[in-house]
Amino acid sequence: MQYEPHEYQSFATNYIEHHPISALLIDMGLGKTVITLTALFDLLFDSFEIHKVLVVAPLRVGLISWPDELKKWEHLHFLKSSIVIGTEMERLRALKAKADIYIINRENLEWLVTKSGYKFDFDTVVIDELSSFKNGRSKRHKALMTIRPYVKRIIGLTGTPAGNGLMDLWAEFKCLDYGSRLGRFITRYREEYFLPDKRNGMVVFSYKPQAGAEARIYSKISDITISMKAIDHLKMPDLIEVERAVELDEHEISLYKELVDEMVLELKDKEITSANAAVLTGKLLQIANGAIYSDSGEVVEIHDRKLDELEDIIEAANGKPLLVAYWFKHDLDRIKKRLDKLGVIYKTLDKPENIRQWNNKELQVGLIHPASAGHGLNLQSGGNTIVWFGLTWSLELYQQTVARLYRQGQKSGSVVVMHIIAKGTMDELVLRALKDKDMTQTRLIDAVKAKIKGVDHD
Repeated sequence: MQYEPHEYQSFATNYIEHHPISALLIDMGLGKTVITLTALFDLLFDSFEIHKVLVVAPLRVGLISWPDELKKWEHLHFLKSSIVIGTEMERLRALKAKADIYIINRENLEWLVTKSGYKFDFDTVVIDELSSFKNGRSKRHKALMTIRPYVKRIIGLTGTPAGNGLMDLWAEFKCLDYGSRLGRFITRYREEYFLPDKRNGMVVFSYKPQAGAEARIYSKISDITISMKAIDHLKMPDLIEVERAVELDEHEISLYKELVDEMVLELKDKEITSANAAVLTGKLLQIANGAIYSDSGEVVEIHDRKLDELEDIIEAANGKPLLVAYWFKHDLDRIKKRLDKLGVIYKTLDKPENIRQWNNKELQVGLIHPASAGHGLNLQSGGNTIVWFGLTWSLELYQQTVARLYRQGQKSGSVVVMHIIAKGTMDELVLRALKDKDMTQTRLIDAVKAKIKGVDHD
């Protein structure tokens, strides 16, 4: 396919080429992969400023999205890639292959740096989903910092840089600039921009930004950062959000309240214990969905309210494809059992062939888990409706999952996001929290948004 870039895509490509360190906070659906590949092509074969590229990406994005983009665009056919994913033997073979771009999943970055025996000779690194490096103590972050001195050009890509708050930005930007903008140490960053929030005596559980901290943080990173929102650059489809409420009966509500009050529940001769508030939250979300894990790991089924609602939604869709997001393993098992009973054609979108079936409209239902398929996958060709059977607390995973359909290339005039919500349960609190957290994310995107027409493009 011939690549005819939008003006914002040309601008972003040019930005990468002229900034040895660049963070592209590019909203989902704006084509950050082709933007980056085009810049890499120019740097490799036009200006000859770089010679060997390592792309670090989520597993399925590295396995599917990057190779697919290279095949899709005519101007990129000259680029040779090697996929450093698979068994250790396959990875070592891929590293020895002659290529311009080597693509590795983020889980194997530590292996590459500390265990593979490979002499690191990449002069350019692309971090696809910079937000997955928000934990400065993680093995992947430490591995990246080990090889960072050998890299002369680094590119960070994400649509959700601060999905769970501004604290995430410190580790992400340290990957890029060694901490020269937001500080080398997280303690100093906290002291400079945050105040203790929830605490118990001297023990601080969370922090909140100081007055004016956001503006100061944005100012610090603005010289290496551009941000673009899809709504500013594309004619996006309408986003329609729908809540489908289900009601638990008196017995089910009493079980829910018993767990809230006692943090222990006796159910069908199985004991269910919540050690702390975080565990309790997860258990309550399970009850809302209709089943719960006992202390021994067995699944105890409680109700089918959401399954019945999902069945009604499928029937009303009348064959129109639905993307269904689940969270717990027992949700998936119960959904599959119901779909089998209904004779629905479905697949779990965890394999390349299943994803292609979805995009070819061969499935009535595609089942997706936000943590394993939230980033980078293009699913907009398969449908325009997503149904949340169960919710996640993670704003980043929530937004990324919705953006599998709500993105450039969506042919429908609207994208429908349905939430099946159990009334009077944790479902309502989670949905509200997701909407509240979006304020921080939106302010960050707005603060460093690139103005295509205007000044200060350098």
